[in-house]
Amino acid sequence: MGQRVDFPSNGHTCSGYLATPSSGKGPAVIVIQEWWGLVSHIEDLVERFAREGFIAIAPDLYHGKTTKSPDEAGKMLMELDADRAQKEIAGAGAYLLQRPECSSKTFGVAGFCMGGALAKYEATKDPNVGAAVSFYGGFKKVSFDWENLHAPILLIAGENDKGVSADGERALGDKLKSMGKDATVITYPNADHAFFNDTRPEVYNESASRDAWQKTLEFFRANVK
Repeated sequence: MGQRVDFPSNGHTCSGYLATPSSGKGPAVIVIQEWWGLVSHIEDLVERFAREGFIAIAPDLYHGKTTKSPDEAGKMLMELDADRAQKEIAGAGAYLLQRPECSSKTFGVAGFCMGGALAKYEATKDPNVGAAVSFYGGFKKVSFDWENLHAPILLIAGENDKGVSADGERALGDKLKSMGKDATVITYPNADHAFFNDTRPEVYNESASRDAWQKTLEFFRANVK
């Protein structure tokens, strides 16, 4: 269903993994990788969105590099320029919006771990974002100008997450609501960091993942127009 594509962004050519819905048209969604890179799990999520009626892409923010080593992933994460990544995410969104299969004037952005933080960041930078979903999003190199958040945002966290705490996401949700922003926080008991990643049985939580997936789909269907 999916395929590798190239798209222009930030003055050069970027690549990503694209899947289109069988119906021929659908609203646009960007999937942002975890710190492992654009691995098969992220490609699978792109295809899952397509099966649900979206045109979806995952930009390759590591430019071809992937790893299964936490040490190497941490190194690649720290070497990533967040502003360059944001521009490439925006480029992927612009690419989706101009494709004939796209039925929306905005795009949704969903990210996981590092990608969750970049989803938050993109939603404060790009007026083309119609909705953002951040799964346990944390990336210490990114600082957010929340005044510039103009899209609804869904923050998803696991109660057992030691890195991106559920309490921290609840506090962020409260802060955003106090600023008049459209923010929703959903947390899952007995769920660890990366609970959505079904390729990692040591952390995967099937019931939480199933519920979070449905809520993500509902959120995008309601807000990406």
